[in-house]
Amino acid sequence: MDFELSDEQKAFRETLRAFVEKEILPVATEWEHSGRYPTEIVEKMKQMGLFGLTVPEEYGGLAADMVSFALVFEEIARGWMGVAGTIGSHSLACWMIAKHGTDEQKRRHLLDLATGARRTAIALTEPGAGTDLQGIQTRAVRDGDHYVVTGTKTWITNARHADPLPVLVKTSITEPAHKGMSVLLVDPASPGFGVSRDLPKLGYKGTETCEVVLDEVRVPVSALLGGVEGRGMQQVLGGLEIGRVNIAARAVGVAQAAYDAALEYARGRTAFGQPIADFQAVQLKLADLATEIQAARLLTYWAASRADGGNRVDMEAGMAKYFASEVALKASLEAMRIHGGYGYSQEFVVERLYRDAPLMAIGEGTNDVQRLVIARALVSGKGRVGW
Repeated sequence: MDFELSDEQKAFRETLRAFVEKEILPVATEWEHSGRYPTEIVEKMKQMGLFGLTVPEEYGGLAADMVSFALVFEEIARGWMGVAGTIGSHSLACWMIAKHGTDEQKRRHLLDLATGARRTAIALTEPGAGTDLQGIQTRAVRDGDHYVVTGTKTWITNARHADPLPVLVKTSITEPAHKGMSVLLVDPASPGFGVSRDLPKLGYKGTETCEVVLDEVRVPVSALLGGVEGRGMQQVLGGLEIGRVNIAARAVGVAQAAYDAALEYARGRTAFGQPIADFQAVQLKLADLATEIQAARLLTYWAASRADGGNRVDMEAGMAKYFASEVALKASLEAMRIHGGYGYSQEFVVERLYRDAPLMAIGEGTNDVQRLVIARALVSGKGRVGW
């Protein structure tokens, strides 16, 4: 298969790179260390239409193909992975509303979400349920023309800006559990809804990550995504496929940034009278990183292109997310080693990349889970190696 980008995709990538070079890279390190929210960068992304990546054109969105979608997250994460988070969860939730929402839900939400006038996110994880989503405890009990929702969600990106916030709930207790799960589009202004705290994090700074409490929040039945109970797990799993393409692309961006920093430093740093790039030990590290990063990039584009073809991409997205995130972990560590003591200093970008990289191996399903997804697809015959 030929993975050459189209002329339109190449032009889009150049636009993204120019944006990252001008608006993100000059401030990323300072703002990340100070905990400053990237308000100005978010406003620029609104102007570029990036909040409408997964919104259909009829609602004012870009309706981007999945390869272009991946390019966005690769390029922005190369500049500052935290900034990519502000449109990551938003894009996933928009995709779910566009794919599964009723006509009224689409009209009500997508026009504003496409421009960034309103933002959104997705609330799945709970303090006692992460990978095992069927173990969630958040309940939505029907009361006339409303649901009464009670529960706690955690690790919610964009929680302080989400309007609406799609929340995965149990609308009934059934076996298997997934048949009783639904998604509600919760209005954050509803009484009983609150962001209880911001979670302290190793990396992935810039965007907020919060715990959300729902204390008998009354949600109109009209806010049930798709208008039918029991479809929530199916809706979420479909969204997580593109979410894993997003994470894979972010991992490629972080890995590329680490490699770029390592190569530049190796060329300029001298030891024993010569650039350390002339030492074979350093050259072997650079060769391994360059090869693995390109492999991760092509695997990500492959998964994205498969999604563009209308295919289920559980296995492909799982492969891309698993491999690319492991490459990001390795690249950030090897870049730090090439920098030596300076790699441990906050004055150099590799320190931030080293803190950002682990999230991609954990978020959107841990890499151990991705390996199980891949294996099950292969054993069942639903997936195969090759074209």
